[in-house]
Amino acid sequence: MKTAQNNKSFTLWPYAIVVCMVLFMAYIAMFVYKAMKLDVDLVSKDYYQQEIQYQDRIESVKRTQALGDVMLDYTAENKSILLQMPATYKDKNLSGTITFFRPSDDKMDKEIPLQLGRDHSQLVETSDLGSGLWKVRVNFTDGEDTYYTEKTIQVK
Repeated sequence: MKTAQNNKSFTLWPYAIVVCMVLFMAYIAMFVYKAMKLDVDLVSKDYYQQEIQYQDRIESVKRTQALGDVMLDYTAENKSILLQMPATYKDKNLSGTITFFRPSDDKMDKEIPLQLGRDHSQLVETSDLGSGLWKVRVNFTDGEDTYYTEKTIQVK
């Protein structure tokens, strides 16, 4: 005669499925928590004001390219950037700024004045910039028109 206990067999599958579901939900909750705590600074603080002035920027870029594009040459060995104006700017009295924009951290942004030498070039040291991706933006004027150029560099 068979008893009721002999017919029942014990299996761990229902418990394993429940444990896997709980672990998966805990993983998703941890992922959402970390994603919500992450600070993303991919745009500048005055993004909307810059967007309104975007058409002026396009015209400045076209003027810059028409007179010859500005050369920005980064040298990792010297930890410097050589900014060289084309010969078409020689007779112009230029003033402006060089902005180092860090897309991942706006607290590291840096702005320096444009101070060209007699050969219309400027050497900028990059040793105080952190390693990573930087956008070098040169915004300058000759008193009448504004000019703009931008280059992305990888500081090592």
